[in-house]
Order: sequence, then C-alpha cells, then structure tokens
Amino acid sequence: MKGLPIFSTSGLTQALHHARLIRPGDWLVLMLGLVAVGVLITRFWLGEQQGERLLIRQGGAVFLNAPLTRDLSADVSGPLGMTHIELVGRRARVLRDPGPRQLCVHQGWISRAGEAAICLPNQVSIEITGASRQYDSLNY
Repeated sequence: MKGLPIFSTSGLTQALHHARLIRPGDWLVLMLGLVAVGVLITRFWLGEQQGERLLIRQGGAVFLNAPLTRDLSADVSGPLGMTHIELVGRRARVLRDPGPRQLCVHQGWISRAGEAAICLPNQVSIEITGASRQYDSLNY
C-alpha cells in the first residue's frame, strides 16, 4: 500500500504557471496599487487628527468650549437630570448620565477631532474639535 502524499505538487505547479503569466508591468501596477492603499489607510484611518478643544452642547446651544490642555469636570443639566462630563489628559468622556440606555457613557473616552458622544434623551453632547476631522462614514 502506497502512502498518501502530504501535499499535491499539481497545485504548486499550477500556481507557478499562473505567476509566469503576470508580466513585469502587471507587477508594477500591483505594487503601486498596494502602496496607494497603504498611504490612504494611513492618512484617513490611522493618522492622528489631534483635537484642540472640547465642545459641550446642552439642548443644541453651546454650554462650554474649553481647550483640551486643561483638565476639568462639568455637570450639565438636561431634561432628565445632570450629565457629568470629565476632561483629563486631552481626552473627554461622559462619566454619568440619567438616560435610560447609557449609550453616551458607553462611548468611552474621545480624543480625536470629530469624535463625539451624544446623550439624546438628556439633550447633552460632547465633541472634540480641531483643524482636521477623523474620517468616517458621515464624511462620505
């Protein structure tokens, strides 16, 4: 009884045959495309969009516009009660909110320009503002 081969060489032979069909110009286009994708990913998704200010809104009106360089704690009153906001080390978060689902609390820390946490039931929101905004589907 003959042993079964560990792998088939026909798949390897077929792959080498297809690799020979790709010409040098094809490789150049492929490499340029990969470099372009890498640059775009780095620029739009991984790049640091440094925030400059924390903008707190209450009922659509600006409640506070503070630089991220100073730590602060703020209580903002809304229809459901008080929302507690914290700014520490150039990052901001909603620490407590009387809303039923706590979505803005679960948003966690925000630190990049364009990021926001919105407490809809209590009509309070926080947003990091800056020169450039982080790319997301809303910018599309």
